[in-house]
Amino acid sequence: MFAGQYYCKIDEKGRFVVPSPIREEIEIHGNSLMFLKGQDMPVSAYTNPEWAKILENAKQSLDEDQRRLFMYHMVSEASASEMDKAGRILIPGRFRKLVPVDEDQEVVLVGMFHRLEVWNPSEWRRFVHVNEDTFEHSMSKIQSLL
Repeated sequence: MFAGQYYCKIDEKGRFVVPSPIREEIEIHGNSLMFLKGQDMPVSAYTNPEWAKILENAKQSLDEDQRRLFMYHMVSEASASEMDKAGRILIPGRFRKLVPVDEDQEVVLVGMFHRLEVWNPSEWRRFVHVNEDTFEHSMSKIQSLL
């Protein structure tokens, strides 16, 4: 399971050093991530087992036309990246463009249970700020889970 927020520097090749808690999770599940364009956020990343679950779920729950759209718009756009011996993962080029990197060459990894989200730090702070009222409104329900 992925949880937490991690600010990571991006090197000139588009790689970041994976933080230890995230690294352990990736190593356990095949040492690579599958990158996809996100829905509300720029980029999502899944471990191999989670990606396999998504593919199986698509086969089981979508009709033929929906599966075809899923394949054309999601699977064909996905890109795998393996963690190297130094614990770095490359964000594939077309996905780096979706997460515009500021002068500080940094991204935020946000753990979302079964996936990671990769954000530009400024966009992440803006997203959190914009959604504060919704969070406050839902706080009693959220607290009941703890």
